[in-house]
Amino acid sequence: MGLTFIAATISNPGNPRRTKKLSLLVDSGAVYSVVPKEVLSRLGVKPHSTKTFTLADGSEISRRVGDAVFKLNGHQGASPVIFGEKGDSTLLGTVSLEALGLLLDPIRRELRPLPMVLGWHKPPPGR
Repeated sequence: MGLTFIAATISNPGNPRRTKKLSLLVDSGAVYSVVPKEVLSRLGVKPHSTKTFTLADGSEISRRVGDAVFKLNGHQGASPVIFGEKGDSTLLGTVSLEALGLLLDPIRRELRPLPMVLGWHKPPPGR
């Protein structure tokens, strides 16, 4: 099994000119992305809540969560982001991947377009 790293640009949704390019580990097992709190603070991203997360060893930690815009290879999407603390890995999680319209191909370890399905139902004729 290999690791997949990507270079993405993170920005403040309220001030998109404030950006930072980062190398992120693509972690299809992580729900949210993790970006160092110093980077998010410099971008002016503010936390809106605190959430508790369970680690692989079963222990729990609390982290602040805000919102950021992720840009990668012509794709852009807004997503929740965890304010990473010392020792936390910088990650791109599944919510951010889906917001970008991408998924991780687990065999090739590369990002691919996410099939976009719209749950729309055409009414029968005469309605």
